[in-house]
Amino acid sequence: MYAISSRLTGQIREYASAERELAGKGFTLSGNWDYRHGSFDCALDDAGKVWLRLPFSVTSGNLDSETEDINAKIQFGEPFVLKHVYNEGLDPEAQPRTFGAMFDQFSDPADRDADIEPEWIEKARERLREIESRDPG
Repeated sequence: MYAISSRLTGQIREYASAERELAGKGFTLSGNWDYRHGSFDCALDDAGKVWLRLPFSVTSGNLDSETEDINAKIQFGEPFVLKHVYNEGLDPEAQPRTFGAMFDQFSDPADRDADIEPEWIEKARERLREIESRDPG
């Protein structure tokens, strides 16, 4: 993980407008959100191993995927780049599940927090500059 200082850090925005703006830049709400915290993620590489993450905390309202009218305000934390290196192929130690009908066949990441090459850090900084140059909405 490599933290990147940004003018975005500390900004408070309406969740819905931030989500729309960031979706236009290739970001999606990461799958590890809850009602009080979350992040927007953008893959920096074609393989989906290097990511720019924009973490946030909910400061008011609720972040709830069950409603279309999300009234949350969010405050951004410090952005960071992360890289996952995966084992390629099937896991030789796969374990059967559900009466042997299904197997957990995919390998765990070989390194969840691999070293990040300078070109990915620069690409993340470029993406952040694009976001920072826009009106916060």
